[in-house]
Amino acid sequence: MFEKILIANRGEIAVRIIRACREMEIRTVAVFSEADRASLHVRYADEAHCIGPAPAAKSYLNMGAILEVAARSGARAIHPGYGFLAENPAFAAVCAEEGFAFIGPPAAAIQKLGSKTSARQLAVAAGVPVVPGATQDLTDEEAREAALQFGLPVLIKAAAGGGGKGMRVVADAADLAPAIRAARSEAQSSFGDPAIYVEKYLTAPRHVEMQILADAHGHVVYLGERECSVQRRHQKVIEEAPSPAVAPELRGRIGEAAVALARAGGYVNAGTMEFLLDREGNVYFLEMNSRLQVEHPVTEMVTGIDLVKEQIRIAAGEPLRLRQEDLRIQGHAIECRIYAEDPFQNFIPSPGVIRGLREPGGPGVRVESGVYQGYEVPVFYDPLISKIVAWGRDRAEAVERMRRALAETVVKGIKTTVPFHRWVMADPAYMRGQIDTSFIDTHFARRAEEEGSRDRDVALIAAALRLYLNETAGAGVARPEAVPSRESAWRIAARRDALRRL
Repeated sequence: MFEKILIANRGEIAVRIIRACREMEIRTVAVFSEADRASLHVRYADEAHCIGPAPAAKSYLNMGAILEVAARSGARAIHPGYGFLAENPAFAAVCAEEGFAFIGPPAAAIQKLGSKTSARQLAVAAGVPVVPGATQDLTDEEAREAALQFGLPVLIKAAAGGGGKGMRVVADAADLAPAIRAARSEAQSSFGDPAIYVEKYLTAPRHVEMQILADAHGHVVYLGERECSVQRRHQKVIEEAPSPAVAPELRGRIGEAAVALARAGGYVNAGTMEFLLDREGNVYFLEMNSRLQVEHPVTEMVTGIDLVKEQIRIAAGEPLRLRQEDLRIQGHAIECRIYAEDPFQNFIPSPGVIRGLREPGGPGVRVESGVYQGYEVPVFYDPLISKIVAWGRDRAEAVERMRRALAETVVKGIKTTVPFHRWVMADPAYMRGQIDTSFIDTHFARRAEEEGSRDRDVALIAAALRLYLNETAGAGVARPEAVPSRESAWRIAARRDALRRL
């Protein structure tokens, strides 16, 4: 077993990995950019080293700087977390070349399955249905021609990475060229790989994914599915396990397909096969995430398996101690991703200083956090600040516990998605499990517009009142508060109460 591990990531996932290492009595090395000098993962690790300026390309994507710190610190293994270099085959390969264990799949497996185009080719060869689309990286002109061939709407997608980065929906031919450029640019900045491809856009499917574990001794198991349909800008915001739409028979079919694909690609370590489930019950392979997922805690909560510890054991050469027939799903778990975003302004980022913070607790509640009171959320990275996970004996109890946990949560100084999550947990359609990838657009859009209009009304009323008070004060007229008339005083109090309610 490793004595020291370097975590090539930041935020809540770096803290999560550090905690697993502590339980395994493994020392940890954190790396950070200049913008993250005061981050929580820097404080939690046994030692921490700066690897460059704030932009990810000069720090968290800087392979040379990360490897230099690993060598200098004496770490013999590197955990990439998710995002950044987690699905970069070149990084996995150079780690192996320099004598470091990469806590993830080997470079060849990332090339085959971490690349969405290559994974689609393997799926087709294995007879697994895939969403219609290209099976190779495309030039800009090839992407345009493929989009027109498949028929609009289509998705322009980054071949590497995940998290909704490098993805654009195109419904009009005039938008193809700018969408292709934007997807390629975002793919390059997020993953260091500008490759893109095209697939047909399915309207309002469910997004269901299957967690697998594979060791280097030929053992592969699936740990059950996660429902990930509640998304904004193609990035998940709420996940749960198991899916309310997946019966045991379908779970077995999806799981066996995931295991077959993992074997075909020579996969080792933790990974996730993603599928789309349409309204007719048809299942299509979408892509593989050759890394740990943001939503891995819900699987841990219903299986009792620590996926990070399993990753480390597999990377150290240990065989899986799990057998498929021994795995059971117990209860239901829901995860709410808390972003520093304003959900009532189209989820725009809301960086800034957290002036006050209260995180929830109690039975069945788990918090994965990368922030603290006084921490400044930077503008340079993904705005995810924490995750709240609730477990219950069934889905209804999990929803009830999540409501209670969200009611306890307080974040002051910045806008967060907590109000959005509170709304979802009370939404009748969500409570019935009637969700798909269009859920936010069809259910939350009107509420967001109403809230935005309310905020604008409050701002206009406040501005008008301020102007009135300034004008009356400047004209030598007594302010309304000083008018002795009972009627005037009553009207003033009524206006104040109305403003408070607004």
